[in-house]
Amino acid sequence: MSIIKNLLPPIIFDKLRQSAFRRYGWFGNYESWKEAENASVGYDSDLIIEKVLNATLKVKQGEFPYERDSVLFDEIQYDWPLLSGLMWVASRNGGDLNVLDFGGSLGSTYWQNRKFLTTIPSLKWNIIEQSKYVEVGRKHLQDATLKFYYAKEECLNESRPNLLLLSSVISYIKEPFDLLHSLFALNIEHVIIERILFIEGPQDRLTVQRVTPKIYNASYPCWFFSESKFMDFVKKRYDVLEVYDCGLKLNLPSSVKGIILKLKK
Repeated sequence: MSIIKNLLPPIIFDKLRQSAFRRYGWFGNYESWKEAENASVGYDSDLIIEKVLNATLKVKQGEFPYERDSVLFDEIQYDWPLLSGLMWVASRNGGDLNVLDFGGSLGSTYWQNRKFLTTIPSLKWNIIEQSKYVEVGRKHLQDATLKFYYAKEECLNESRPNLLLLSSVISYIKEPFDLLHSLFALNIEHVIIERILFIEGPQDRLTVQRVTPKIYNASYPCWFFSESKFMDFVKKRYDVLEVYDCGLKLNLPSSVKGIILKLKK
């Protein structure tokens, strides 16, 4: 790219760069999940897991302080509202934090906040993930605090979570409200839903996300939710304690938010 920059006038180079940028992000307004899948190339799950595992092991071993989506960072990018919510739940439970992290990869949120989480007297972090993630997680990362499970029932047989965490996962589920209904039925006292993709208006929008190859080659269906519709759904079972901006800007008109919920009495 630097060679091209030297050969082209600045205005032409900037247009080319913007065009390349627009190739990645969120696109379309699909009628069905199947239609969005047909417009996607999918992903090589084995390659992604290998990249995420290698990055996570470097974090665990102290070579890097933080990873997200297999990308390593030289400093931790804290999500302060999320961390505040985690510590708040621990304080409400006498220093006990027992997390059910649904779709938590290999523990990105756990490793990100480990410096603060390790000050909690009683900490359990339970991740429910796809089978390949569970297999490598159990083999390379699991310990007395961090556990991996194939299903929520398996986790609940061994642990009693006081916090349900859904971090950047609900938009990538074919039937997101069915999943929320089944998880809310567990009656876990506190819920944090992170990085919810919201749009204005009464209708959800189904898009395809194209991931930049700098992370990995992939594209897959992704929901943007009507904020009013989504909030009406969660309020049926939970009280909304806080809604916060996650500080992310996407290529579509949207907002990315987190919510902290408490089970209704």
